[in-house]
Amino acid sequence: MTTNRSGKHKERLEQIARRVMLERGFAPDFSQDALDEVNSIKETLPVTAVGRDLRNLPWCSIDNDDSLDLDQLTVAIPASGRSVRILVAVADVASLVRIGSQINNHAGQNTTSVYTVGKTFHMLPEELSTDLTSLNYERDRSAIVIDMLIDDGGTLMRSDIYSALVRNHAKLAYNSLADWLEGKKNSLDEKLKAVPSLVENIRIQDRMAQKLMTKRQERGALELQTLEPRAILVDDEVRDLKLDETNRAREIIQDFMIAANDSVARYLHGKRVLFLRRVVRSPRRWERIVEIAAQYKYELPRQPDARALADFLGERKAADPVRFPDLSLVIIKLLGPGEYVVEQAEWDVPGHFGLAVKHYSHSTAPNRRYPDLVTQRVLKAVLNDSTPPYQASELVELARHCTEKEDDANKVERLVAKSAAAMLLSSRIGETFDAICTGAADKGTWVRIFKPPIEGRLLYGYSGVDVGERLQVRLVHTDIDKGFIDFSRVSRRS
Repeated sequence: MTTNRSGKHKERLEQIARRVMLERGFAPDFSQDALDEVNSIKETLPVTAVGRDLRNLPWCSIDNDDSLDLDQLTVAIPASGRSVRILVAVADVASLVRIGSQINNHAGQNTTSVYTVGKTFHMLPEELSTDLTSLNYERDRSAIVIDMLIDDGGTLMRSDIYSALVRNHAKLAYNSLADWLEGKKNSLDEKLKAVPSLVENIRIQDRMAQKLMTKRQERGALELQTLEPRAILVDDEVRDLKLDETNRAREIIQDFMIAANDSVARYLHGKRVLFLRRVVRSPRRWERIVEIAAQYKYELPRQPDARALADFLGERKAADPVRFPDLSLVIIKLLGPGEYVVEQAEWDVPGHFGLAVKHYSHSTAPNRRYPDLVTQRVLKAVLNDSTPPYQASELVELARHCTEKEDDANKVERLVAKSAAAMLLSSRIGETFDAICTGAADKGTWVRIFKPPIEGRLLYGYSGVDVGERLQVRLVHTDIDKGFIDFSRVSRRS
């Protein structure tokens, strides 16, 4: 049975998103009091920023084509030898969003922006997140700068953190920049050509990002590549799913943000202050990861070992790059989710298994994630030698709440994505697809078909199926409102 009622897809997907957000305790809309506070902020904006004036540097943003909430700018400054200073400027959101304000209360309830096919539900009012606290093109903005000296081998030599005034000289997009970096197109983006020295600066950023990534992988960072399908709306109808694939431009931001978050965590750890750490514990289903590696004639140790797992993944990516995203998805499911915990110098807090780092925070996206805003407040208090903004008990509760809401937001986004996928598949009931098992637990067994790349529940024939197993499935049911996509296993005889 299919429930595919007629109607505009985008509008219907937004309605579904709102319903599910409310069910999970989110506030889809801002109160009038919060919106009134935005007007008050606009009337009292500071004329000048405290800190260094770095507006003359060739800062640029690199993000999605349609991103308006710009949290970071980057720039490279050659240093002695072949060392390079990598500067990451993070939007100073804490200066405008105060603890106790209605805007902060809304952000603290949701803890994250929720990105769905029908609508983006911003954590902060759009006049803030896409304007006043966004590092927009050709706008002077206050920022927190993480200034890192990296040698030619990709090792972080030292870092400094300070306030500064910055200016975005070029708003670049992942895909077009990656096409140029990877030699898929010869023509330069007009935004690149318009800024003297930016072309060479981007080349340096690209080179250093690759070195940072290589150094992390040597330490045991996991190289995972997943398929992230995004619904394509044409004339308000879901027409296709497009994969957002990893590319060189995305890797610049990924590796610089990892280095910046590591630097912030190390800095706060050294100051012996309370703050939120981001951790991924040792894999909860390591024994199943060992079994999967054995299927490829690869022996992993019986105890969790990030370096050994990284070597296995590197071997599989080289041997079978086409199917590597499927293996990556399985490993991610088996690793388990990340979480927030409270850092204190004398506490033994686990590191980030997937990134192979001991100290890690979320600090580079304060427009989009509440933990980053919390960390920024703690960081600014240290920089200004002022009273810490949170007590230990408050941070412990924030860590719990932010972890819970992150999981809720992921579920909202996945359900709306599944609703969009159900729209796309609703006319294909009875068709057979190749699939891979992505989840197996008491609550259900899940599979992902390859073309189009959509995940759904294995409703029939799931007995004995485990994560990583390949099988054939038949589409038996879709329900757009509930985001249900149900399959049955196709018998080996049929």
